[in-house]
Amino acid sequence: MAVDEALLSNFKEGDLPIFRLYRWESSLSLGRFSKLDVSIDLEILKNQNLPFVRRMSGGGILVHGGDISYSLILPRESLKETGVKQSYAYLCKFLINFYERLALRAEFAYDLEVTISKSPICMLANEPYDIIIDGKKIGGNAQRYTKNALFQHGSIPLSFDENIFKNIFLEESTLKNINTLDKMGKDIGERELTLLLVETFTQSFEVELVSDTLTLQELESVDRFVTHKYATKRWNIDAKQDET
Repeated sequence: MAVDEALLSNFKEGDLPIFRLYRWESSLSLGRFSKLDVSIDLEILKNQNLPFVRRMSGGGILVHGGDISYSLILPRESLKETGVKQSYAYLCKFLINFYERLALRAEFAYDLEVTISKSPICMLANEPYDIIIDGKKIGGNAQRYTKNALFQHGSIPLSFDENIFKNIFLEESTLKNINTLDKMGKDIGERELTLLLVETFTQSFEVELVSDTLTLQELESVDRFVTHKYATKRWNIDAKQDET
């Protein structure tokens, strides 16, 4: 999460768009305004020693297991004539294409006329451009805007161990609502899926990707965000932050 914010905070007018891929260990990520004690049994969370982190984007609490996640940073003006909801439809089209290449019928909740609902837990909520497969939402996507950039990130859930998250949520049957590729019989290796995701992204947007690494300035920003934000109780539990 610190790398995401470092990339966004250092993004300048005229910079090339950024597409980043990364993985999670078994953990939870919280939306910017998530109230941890409303949805999670804090005592069980502590006893399980399960990692969790608060994102800089909105949305609900998300379970991570063997996810492949992406981050996308674009100049804000590139979608200046597109509304927020429509920007999700445009940017998530590569995910729709990705799932279809896995022989899965993926559609937006809006197109399926799924009832829109709110919940502090991501997998129990439905937004218009959530992706639905076999009647269930898969993954989640969230955005943040700055003066110069549009940031979007999301997750493709491969699998997760239900035992790790057992009894953590205060709402019942939460884990049953988590859709994964493994549950749908797609037992494909991480590397193969990653290569397919990259290929689908480049074809969907008709772009060429160039491999890159973090600059010295971005690395310094990562260290700063970890120290003053993403490794702190003040941010992860209380949703408050110091100046970084």
